[in-house]
Amino acid sequence: MERLCGPKLPFWVSNRTFNSSWPDLPECFQLSVLSWVQCIYLWAVSPIYIFCLKKNKKGYIMMSLLNRFKTAFGLLLWIVCWTDLFYTLHEGKQPPIYYVTPLVLGMTMLLATFLIQFERLRGVQSSGVLFIFWLLCLLCATVPFRSKILQASSQGEVTDKLRFTTFYFYFSMVVCEFILCCFNEKPPLFSNVVTDPNPCPEATAGFLSKITFWWFTSMAVKGYKMPLEAKDLWSLNKRDSSKVMVPRLLNEWEKEEAKAKLSEENVASQATYTKPPPSTTNHISGGGGGEGESSPEEVEVLLSSKKVAHQPSFLRALIKAFGPYFLIGSGYKLLQDIITFVNPQLLKMLISFIKAKDVPNWWGYTLACLMFFTALLQTLILHHHFQYCFVTGMNVRSAVIGAIYRKALVITNAAKRSSTVGEIVNLMSVDAQRFMDLTTFLNMLWSAPLQIMLALYFLWQILGPSVFAGVAVMILLIPFNAFIAMKTRAYQVEQMQHKDARIKLMNEILNGIKVLKLYAWENSFKQKVLAIRQKELIVLRKTAYLGALSTMAWTSAPFLVALTTFAVYVTVDKKNILDAETAFVSISLFNILRFPLNMLPQVISSLVQASVSLKRVQNFLSHDELDPDSVNRNNTSTEFAVTVVNGKFTWGKDDAPVLHNINVMVPQGSLLAVVGHVGCGKSSLISALLGDMEKVEGEVSVRGSVAYVPQQAWIQNATLRDNILFGNPYNEQKYNSVLEACALTPDLQVLPGGDMTEIGEKGINLSGGQRQRVSLARALYNDADVYLLDDPLSAVDAHVSKHIFDNLIGPEGALKGKTRILVTHGISFLPQVDNIMVMVDGRVSEMGSYQDLLKQNGAFAEFLRNYALEDIIEEDEAGDEIIEDDELFPDDALSNHTDMVDSEPMINEAKRSFIRQMSIMSADGENPRSRSVRRHGCSQRKHSESQDKKKPREMEKLIQAETAETGQVKGKVYLEYVKAVGPLLSVVICFLYGCQSAAAIGTNIWLSEWTNDAVTNSTTENVQMRVGVYAALGFAQGILIMIASFTLAMGNIGAAKKLHVNLLTNKFHTPQSFFDTTPIGRIINRFSKDIYVIDEALPSTVLMFLGTFFVSLSTILVIVSSTPIFAVVIVPLAVIYVFVQRFYVATSRQLKRLESVSRSPIYSHFSETITGCSVIRAYGRHSAFVLMSDMKVDENQKSYYPGIVSNRWLGVRIEFIGNCIVLFAGLFAVTGKDSLSPGLVGLSVSYALQVTMSLNWMVRMTSELENNIVAVERVKEYSETKTEAPWEVEDKKPPLEWPMQGNVEFNDYSVRYREGLDLVLKDITLKVKGGEKIGIVGRTGAGKSSMTLCLFRLLEAAGGEITIDNVKISEIGLHDLRSKLTIIPQEPVLFSGTLRMNLDPFEKYSDEEVWKALEHSHLHKFVSNQAAKLDLECSEGGENLSVGQRQLVCLARALLRKTRILILDEATAAIDLETDDLIQSTIRTQFEDCTVFTIAHRLNTIMDYTRVLVLDKGRIAEFDTPTNLISKRGIFYGMAKDAGLAQ
Repeated sequence: MERLCGPKLPFWVSNRTFNSSWPDLPECFQLSVLSWVQCIYLWAVSPIYIFCLKKNKKGYIMMSLLNRFKTAFGLLLWIVCWTDLFYTLHEGKQPPIYYVTPLVLGMTMLLATFLIQFERLRGVQSSGVLFIFWLLCLLCATVPFRSKILQASSQGEVTDKLRFTTFYFYFSMVVCEFILCCFNEKPPLFSNVVTDPNPCPEATAGFLSKITFWWFTSMAVKGYKMPLEAKDLWSLNKRDSSKVMVPRLLNEWEKEEAKAKLSEENVASQATYTKPPPSTTNHISGGGGGEGESSPEEVEVLLSSKKVAHQPSFLRALIKAFGPYFLIGSGYKLLQDIITFVNPQLLKMLISFIKAKDVPNWWGYTLACLMFFTALLQTLILHHHFQYCFVTGMNVRSAVIGAIYRKALVITNAAKRSSTVGEIVNLMSVDAQRFMDLTTFLNMLWSAPLQIMLALYFLWQILGPSVFAGVAVMILLIPFNAFIAMKTRAYQVEQMQHKDARIKLMNEILNGIKVLKLYAWENSFKQKVLAIRQKELIVLRKTAYLGALSTMAWTSAPFLVALTTFAVYVTVDKKNILDAETAFVSISLFNILRFPLNMLPQVISSLVQASVSLKRVQNFLSHDELDPDSVNRNNTSTEFAVTVVNGKFTWGKDDAPVLHNINVMVPQGSLLAVVGHVGCGKSSLISALLGDMEKVEGEVSVRGSVAYVPQQAWIQNATLRDNILFGNPYNEQKYNSVLEACALTPDLQVLPGGDMTEIGEKGINLSGGQRQRVSLARALYNDADVYLLDDPLSAVDAHVSKHIFDNLIGPEGALKGKTRILVTHGISFLPQVDNIMVMVDGRVSEMGSYQDLLKQNGAFAEFLRNYALEDIIEEDEAGDEIIEDDELFPDDALSNHTDMVDSEPMINEAKRSFIRQMSIMSADGENPRSRSVRRHGCSQRKHSESQDKKKPREMEKLIQAETAETGQVKGKVYLEYVKAVGPLLSVVICFLYGCQSAAAIGTNIWLSEWTNDAVTNSTTENVQMRVGVYAALGFAQGILIMIASFTLAMGNIGAAKKLHVNLLTNKFHTPQSFFDTTPIGRIINRFSKDIYVIDEALPSTVLMFLGTFFVSLSTILVIVSSTPIFAVVIVPLAVIYVFVQRFYVATSRQLKRLESVSRSPIYSHFSETITGCSVIRAYGRHSAFVLMSDMKVDENQKSYYPGIVSNRWLGVRIEFIGNCIVLFAGLFAVTGKDSLSPGLVGLSVSYALQVTMSLNWMVRMTSELENNIVAVERVKEYSETKTEAPWEVEDKKPPLEWPMQGNVEFNDYSVRYREGLDLVLKDITLKVKGGEKIGIVGRTGAGKSSMTLCLFRLLEAAGGEITIDNVKISEIGLHDLRSKLTIIPQEPVLFSGTLRMNLDPFEKYSDEEVWKALEHSHLHKFVSNQAAKLDLECSEGGENLSVGQRQLVCLARALLRKTRILILDEATAAIDLETDDLIQSTIRTQFEDCTVFTIAHRLNTIMDYTRVLVLDKGRIAEFDTPTNLISKRGIFYGMAKDAGLAQ
């Protein structure tokens, strides 16, 4: 250095720097180090930076005013520097430093100016590199700025005037450059920011804005002002979209597959053994022969051949696709880990500064500021690391979902069979999610060991070998925590089982609530639910015990570690003295250690889970794919549209062929019918033509485009019109003719929204026939060349199928001139087709026209003989039905809903479980009450369906509004919850938490006192006492926290129990009208999701919240008590804190909702695609569906991305507040240096260093708490709906044996369904004597069913009254009334449970009585044949009994109760005539002396009744004996005549 500066200018002078109270740096140091730092930085970085800029070009930016100024200032700086240089040359005889520095600086300024322009041309709007450069320049220039002024003032004049002037000129320029550098350029020309309607501001954000996440603030403010909606979300960054991500992963995966294939071929060519040749079917083999299991002998040989065929590795593909981006995050993490250990060192210096008496004060201030800066740097770096990790996770999820979706569209049927739809959806939801969760923690795998090693190294330096005592304690706690985690997981599984059982039961109860009310069975079922709930609460309680233990372990761990370490340290060697440095620095290092030690087990377990997921995804992606070329599509040589030559087809590589030796030629434009018995391969033939089967040998060619109608119609969850258009443009004229041909026009009039009606999942709100016709309409609209129709006529009624054949398929239909292949069972159409092909056992047995085949008298003739009879019967029945229902239904527009629900128990089960999943996932399961539609009587069916369809629309709005306004619901709801927990208990809990915080502070204050002993040299005497008290206080804290968290858990469980009981009780007391207007999904949601939140999510949130709150509070208290002046700073910091917290909570809550709302469509669309992939492929809509899925994923990520950033935004701001606390704690410690002991300073600063974490968590927990407390509000809302009349009225109890005679009187009786609707019965007056048999008839909607509901008071009178045996029924309790009447309802409802329970839930009757009832109801034989006899398990809804048997069970219930009054609501269509006769005859014999009301649909049953009541529009039209009514020739006569019972 001397050679540079010369002998007059020393490089370093200690007396002028460290030991002076006015420090100043020597000139040589200023000229060399301070001037060169920024130059070295810029020259080192610019080559890499320029290279990066060359690589990515964003378009150029126009020259702006800002840019001109920057460039001008840069050139001026260069001129200034070189002015110095020339001045030195002019002076001569100066030391070399005066030449070197200006030269280097000048060159650097030119480089900076060049970069300013180069960035503009490359479209960089704000430059981090230059920002750091100008910042360094500014920092380095401040020192000479001060020292030049000091010099001038000490000497009284300026010696070197020119350099003095140039320097201040230079300084002002640098300040200007720095300020200009903070501003942003305009976006480059032609960038997509300009075209995007709602671009993400991140792309255009400046460097400062990016590192502090300031660009997110606009959304936080918007979310605070009003709830965010989907339209407020920014569009996804291009690089995060599926369009970019999925191909990136798939490219890598394809490379992997290609490699695997190559190595497989190598192995095969090298191996010297006879390997069974790989079965080559018409398949693109995906990834080395299926799953990669090989036979044992193969394995040996493979090993010997040294070159093993490796499976394509999905992991490698992931790493190649996303590794580089992720590594940037890892780099940040490494930096952060190193910086973490700076602060304990600074703390050590600060404490020794406080100890030392004669040191200049600026040391302390510098240390405090350094602590602040390292903490700040750490914050920024950590959050950028998280940002990179989370974005990688999000990209991995997009890519994995996209890859799975694309694969699912092309896998073979064999592969599809190996995994169910549910499993594939799981791959997409659960497994992709696991990858995402893992990426965020993946860096912990190397970072945790690194942190542990560093921490141990520093601890060793302070404490020596005693460290291992502390580390041992930590390591011992790991298995303890692991054990607790395992037990908790086991309990959770058990808890889920109970919860599922409870929800299943609730689902049934709500579906059959009407029956429960009619039979007065509520109490029995309430007990059943509460019994399950009790089990659930027991498990919850056990979990709570464990939770309290683990909380204790987690809280006491740092203390235990400190205790053992310090105790060992002090007792091992008398020379070891525990002073403040040792104690507090160790504690801050132990605190650093806690995090990696706790994280490692979590990371490892999530690694294990992810590796399982990885295997599953890899296996799925390695499945075989269908060969797109198995069907030749561009064959134009022959006049045949479809040809199959020597076809042999199988469903899976390894299965036996299903179709043998198929030879078919279908001429252009002809209609071929394919017939044969069930399972003879008709549908397989269609699949073979579509290319969905494996072609073992032969040729298939299909000329032109294909339209396909599957046997089970596949309907999308979209509007009816979209289902028919299926991606084609809308052409009104064509569309209407299609509807006409498919007989859909009448249906549209019934559907609430016409053809814009939203169709539910799997076409849930269409009848089977309607779905089939929509499927046909889609095919017709799609205007293809070849039509493959797989039995489309089986699901529709006979007269409809005739209409469709004539207008659509047949020789005169809309498709004439097209090639049609029709699989059918309908015999009546066969004479009209061109050719018939008969299939037997997978072979073509004969083929020809109808006449030819009849003459041959072969398989076809036999087929006709078998089917003809059935067909004729069917058609007759259809005829009857039309006559009967004619005025109600335009053909089968609403053909009784039972057809669809009963014929598909399997689909139904799948659907139910799917809906159950969905309702848990989505914020609110608004699935319209698809299944409850069938429970209304015919009278209501029409309006109830239209209402049911319109309702969810409005309801959805209601619900969103309800959840959105939770910004200010607070106070009342929290109070409700506190009330449920118990006010006294709540106070006790807070008090306990306060006590444990006090104990914690106590231990630390005691420690600081102990360390102060070192100052007074009285350490050796009272070591025992110090250690003892320290231990006692620490253990007190542990025990208190355990009791506190335990009491809290008990309180929470008590509250959960109370809230659930109230909800349940209220729902059993709610009037029927509520259930008719509220979708069941919504009520179930209260019982499943909201109760789950109250059971499990809320308690843990409250626990964390209280914990963090008290930690933060005690920190503030400790700092204030040690340096009281700190209180001044608290207020502004608290204001900022609350501000940030309010903004964050409002925004993040809404983002979470939007995210979960947009997540379920991905999965439902996916499961829909899998079920319909053959249709999608047939119509060639493959790529459109992939696009749709990508769009849905992007839509979801659009709300997920701001969610990630909101957490970063919050983190940076909250941690800034924490860092300020550190700064002020340090500064005030320095100012109060003389009055403070080192122990106290150590205490307050080490507390301050911890506070950031708890502040951060406190905001998160507040937000969670606000999200979760809503559940209490929602449950509360449904626990306070209006209830029906009391079940029992004590002072009005009827006598036990009432009703004796069974006389029933109606007096001026009127009734309506609900407030605001019209009257259904108007002024009915009639008397019925005991024992009479009354038939009630009338057209649909005349009020027949309402009569029965009135007797049971399911509807309360709007006027007038009903008396039974002189007791006014409106005055007695509902159960007293309902238990004395008996009904056999129209729809037999059974609950899952034993048969015995279904007959007699209260166990009032003996077994003999039950058997007797079964005998009279003709079920005796069936039940006694069952192994379980009366304990026969009925499945949900009684699905394992036939409809007739269920009806008989209802009859048996009636026989058991045997009351004086019986109401029979006759079943319409579900029941067969034979069962009907059984019921009628039983009623005639068993209920001879009872009053019987029958609502009749078939008049022949009531022709021998005492009297018949004819209702018309809610009034009595006729009331007399049947013979008199017929002779009167009124309404009844007309009905009897229609039924053929009168002439």
